[in-house]
Amino acid sequence: MINTLKAKKDVITRLNKLKETIEHHRHLYHVLDREEISAEALDSLKNELVKIEEKYPELVTPDSPSQRVAGEPLPEFKKVPHKISQWSLGDAFSQEDIVAFDARAKKVLRAELGRDVVPTYVVELKIDGLKVVLDYADGLLVTAATRGDGKVGEDVTLNVRTIQSVPIRLKEPVNIGRVSVIVEGEVWLGKKGLANLNKSRARAGEALFANPRNAAAGSIRQLDPKIVAERELQTFVYDLASIVVSSVAKIPPSQIEELEFLQKLGFKVNPHFKKCDSVAEIIAFWKHWQKMAKKEDYLIDGVVVKVNEKEYQDVLGFTGKSPRFAIAFKFPAEQVTTVVEDIKLQIGRTGVLTPVAILRPVSVAGSTVSRATLHNEDEIRRLDVRIGDTVILQKAGDVIPDIVSVLKEMRTGREREFIFPTNVPECGGDGKIERIDGQVAYRCVNKNSALQHKRKLYHFVSKKAFNIDGLGPRIIDALLDEAVISSFEDIFSLKKGDLMGLPRFAEKSIDNLLASVEMAKNVTLARLIISLSISQVGEETAHDLAKHFKTTLALAGASFESLEVIDGVGPIVARSVRDWFDEKNNKKILEKLLATITVQKVGGETPKISGQKSSATATATASETSAVIARVSGKTFVLTGTLVGMSRDEAKDKIRALGGQVSSSVSAKTNFVVAGENAGSKLDNAEKLGVKVLTEEEFTKMIG
Repeated sequence: MINTLKAKKDVITRLNKLKETIEHHRHLYHVLDREEISAEALDSLKNELVKIEEKYPELVTPDSPSQRVAGEPLPEFKKVPHKISQWSLGDAFSQEDIVAFDARAKKVLRAELGRDVVPTYVVELKIDGLKVVLDYADGLLVTAATRGDGKVGEDVTLNVRTIQSVPIRLKEPVNIGRVSVIVEGEVWLGKKGLANLNKSRARAGEALFANPRNAAAGSIRQLDPKIVAERELQTFVYDLASIVVSSVAKIPPSQIEELEFLQKLGFKVNPHFKKCDSVAEIIAFWKHWQKMAKKEDYLIDGVVVKVNEKEYQDVLGFTGKSPRFAIAFKFPAEQVTTVVEDIKLQIGRTGVLTPVAILRPVSVAGSTVSRATLHNEDEIRRLDVRIGDTVILQKAGDVIPDIVSVLKEMRTGREREFIFPTNVPECGGDGKIERIDGQVAYRCVNKNSALQHKRKLYHFVSKKAFNIDGLGPRIIDALLDEAVISSFEDIFSLKKGDLMGLPRFAEKSIDNLLASVEMAKNVTLARLIISLSISQVGEETAHDLAKHFKTTLALAGASFESLEVIDGVGPIVARSVRDWFDEKNNKKILEKLLATITVQKVGGETPKISGQKSSATATATASETSAVIARVSGKTFVLTGTLVGMSRDEAKDKIRALGGQVSSSVSAKTNFVVAGENAGSKLDNAEKLGVKVLTEEEFTKMIG
C-alpha cells in the first residue's frame, strides 16, 4: 500500500511538472513567438502528459494543457472574435496511431449510420508556419486574424494584405454568384527568404531569426505593414470553414473538391495533396514525404489526414478540442524529451572513458533510443545533466543521438550529480583512471586491459579498417575464447582446420570468412592507419596522413614537427601519432602485421572505366576521365543523409580516388555537400554558408 501511494505521488509530481513546463513553453511559442525548445520537444512533453492522463483519468483537470487549443492574443493588436471556432488537430506519431485513427472513424460511422462504411482520405502536407483565418464578404477580404486561443484572435489584416499570394478580391468561377467565405491557411517564410532576411538584419546589426517559423510569426506581428511588405511571406490555404454563395450555403461534397474549389477562388493551395483509398496509401505518402521534405523551400513537419467525404466529416464531428475526422501525422521527431535513468562509463579501444547516459527508451527519428553519449566530464558540467533529469534528445539524419539540453524546471530535488570515479574495474589491474594532459578525457592507466584489446580487434576488422566480412564481434569473441587468435596478425594466419568444430562455424561460413580474410590482406595505407586504434586519429585524419606520407615507413619515422604542420592534424593529434609509433609494443605489433599483409601504393593508377573497346572509345573515355578528375580533384565534399545507389564509404572512396577530399563538417572551405535521404543539420549549414548542395543523382553524374 505504501509503495502504491508513493508511486501515485511520483506520478502526480511528474504530471504537475509537465503541466507547468508545457504551459511555460506554450506561452513562449504561441503568444510571444519565442522558442526556448523546439516544437518537437514540446510535442514530446505533451504526448507524455496525455499518456499519463489516459492512464489516470481522475488526474485530468480543466486547466491541463491537453484541454486547451492554443494561446492568447497579444495586446498590441485589436482582438477579433472568430465566427468559426478554431480547433487543434490531434497528433499521430506512428503507423499504429494511423491504423487506430482509421478504426475509430469507422467505428463511430458504423454506430451513427447503422451500417459499415469505408471512408476515403485526403492527405496534405503539414506546413510549419503561422495559422491565419481569412474572412471574405461578397468576394472582398474583410479580416485576417491569427488563431489566438481558438475563440479570439488578433487582427493582422493590414499585414496579410501585403502578402502577394493572398487575394484581396476572390477570383470567382463563372456564374457562381457573390461569394462570402471564411478560409484557414498557413503563413510561411521560405528558407531562401529567411536567408535574405537574416542577411539584411545582420547588416543592420539586428538579431537573426533562428528558423523560418519564428521569422514568419515575427513578421506577421509587425506593427508597420511596410516592413511586412519587404519580407517574402507566402501562404497556403487548406480549409474552407464557411461559404455562402448568393445567400445559399454551398460546401463542396468532398475534401478533395474543396481544395480544388479553393484554387478556383484564387487561393494558393499546396499542390502536394492526394486522395487515398486505404491506410497503406496514407503511410506510403507519409514515408515518401519524410524523404522529400528537405527539398522544399518551406518547412514540413508531417502530413494532415482528413476523411474525404464531407457527409462523414459531419457525422464524425468534434471532440472537446479537436475534429474526429482529421489528424496530424507527424514525421518521426528529431527532438524528443526523456529521462536520464543512469550515467555509466564506457571504455573505448584506446582506453578512453566515455560517459554514456542510460535513458528511458524513447523513439526519435524513427528508431528507439535508450542511450546517448555525454562525451566527457566537461560536457556533463556544461549541460549540468544529472541522473533523474528530463532532457531534450536530438537526432538529425544519420547523426548519433545527442543530449541538447536539460529541462531544469522539471527537477524535483531528487536528481543526483555524476562524479567521475577514481578507478574502473573494467580497466584491469587496479582499475585506476587518469585525466589526459591537455584534454578533457579520462582513460585507463592500464592500456592493455582485456576489454580494450577486444574492442581494438572489433575495430581492426570493421568496415572502415580492414573490412573483413563475416568477422563481427561475436565471431571475434568466439575466437578469443577458444584461443584461436590473440593479436591482429593472427587473423591473417587463420586456416580452415583452426575453425572447424567451433560454435557457429559451418564449412561454408568458414570458406567465406577465409576468402574475406585473404582479400583483406591487400589494404590501403589509410585503412591500415585507421585499424591501429591510434588515439585522436579518425577516418579523415588517417586519409590525410596517408596522402601526405605515402608509405608506412615514412609515417612511422615522421617527426612531431612534420606531423604538426599537416592541415587537419595539429599538435594534439601529432603528439598522439608520435607517441603511438614510439611505444615498443606498438612497433612489434606493426612489424608482425606488415609481414602478413600488403599495403597498396598511395596515389596509384587513374580510376579505370570499363568497356573500352577501341582506340577511339579509349581516347574519348580518357577525355571523360580527365574531365571527371578536373571536376573533383582538390575539391572538398561533405556527405549527409543516406545514399541509395552506393554506401557512404563507397562514395568517400570514389571522391578520394579522383583526388578530392572528404570532410565531416561543413565550413567555408567546403565546395560541395552531397545530400542523401533524411539529410541532417549539415544541409542547413550548407544553405546558411551558401555551399553548393548536390543531390545523389547530381553527385553520381559528377563522378562519372
